[in-house]
Amino acid sequence: MKANQLGPEELEQFRRLSTCMVASAIERFHVRLPNAGFSDSRVRCIFPDLPTVVGYAATARIRTSTPPMEGHRYYFRTSWWNGILAVPPPRIVVVEDLDSRPGLGALLGEVHANVLQALGSVAFVTNGSVRDLPEVGAIGFQLFAGNVAVSHAYAHLFDFGGSVEVGGMKVKPGDLVQGDRHGVQTIPLEIAAEVPRVAREIQRRRQYFVGLCRSREFSLEKLRGAMEEQGETEPGGGRG
Repeated sequence: MKANQLGPEELEQFRRLSTCMVASAIERFHVRLPNAGFSDSRVRCIFPDLPTVVGYAATARIRTSTPPMEGHRYYFRTSWWNGILAVPPPRIVVVEDLDSRPGLGALLGEVHANVLQALGSVAFVTNGSVRDLPEVGAIGFQLFAGNVAVSHAYAHLFDFGGSVEVGGMKVKPGDLVQGDRHGVQTIPLEIAAEVPRVAREIQRRRQYFVGLCRSREFSLEKLRGAMEEQGETEPGGGRG
């Protein structure tokens, strides 16, 4: 686990911020490329009306289209649950479907969502599929997935506790993960404590520019002047 994990109050700040605002803030630190660290359109938010979630990643890899080499039920490797508990709460379970056709079957449905929630997890992220949406949504457990499936097919755990990749986003156990209706991203732990402050400053600037655009006194000259004053026209400035 990482040494610089956040306290409850610090985590709460991320629940009050959108992933978009946090992504803009992360860019200011230049710790990774702007096109890395978040899921692409292959992974979507299943319950967009649920609030923002944040937690530490517990990882696993699965297959769903072919039978497992041993056992026949997708609960067969219950040792995975102990692996989840090795990650500090709150937890977000991130599962990579290794099949050439990810998501033929769903590992997670009503029962497994309740198991993961009982283990201190707040969300499930996968490039594969999920099912039992009304039942899972009713308990407030957030899902991010590539698609929705009718059956769990041959869904079984391949391994757990290693690095995974879902929707182009690389995740290691213990990584800080945030998700909302826009998608999912990792937050580099080395800057995590400073990100909310920067995000709030970006939010303040956005509100200023939006207010100017809606003002009766709006003009391109005033907008350009305001952006130059705030440094928003410089390379790497916080746009959008």
